[in-house]
Amino acid sequence: MTHVRFNPFAPAIRFQNLDKFIADVFNTPMFNDDNKTWTATPSVNVAETDTEFRLEVAAPGLTKEDFKINVEDKVLTISAEKKVENETKEGEKYIRREFGYTNFKRTFTLPETIDVTNIKATYDHGVLHLVLPKVEVKKALKTIEIQ
Repeated sequence: MTHVRFNPFAPAIRFQNLDKFIADVFNTPMFNDDNKTWTATPSVNVAETDTEFRLEVAAPGLTKEDFKINVEDKVLTISAEKKVENETKEGEKYIRREFGYTNFKRTFTLPETIDVTNIKATYDHGVLHLVLPKVEVKKALKTIEIQ
């Protein structure tokens, strides 16, 4: 058994270097320190009804102008890009700055039943909503004669 000496000042010693403390608290894998890029991919919910698919993309902090939505060769691409201007107020000094640049890109292969000309998108309270209507498939009725 190992005997460990208790040091009541150990927690206070950790806070002596405030820069390191802040770096440890805010250093998450979502951020790339080199270019301040948000590297996480937003979560997406997909729901299906008889007439449509609905996508919900969680992307808080953006505006509808930040998004770009394309469909090419039955591939839906949702991307966003936002650059934040680094404004410093007089007498203010940042110890660490992680705001700066946000981007992501998600792609989805669409089934043949999607009517790509009527896809609708809205952005509300940090969630991008897409409605992908299905093409009405007409069922052919054929009478088969018995020979």
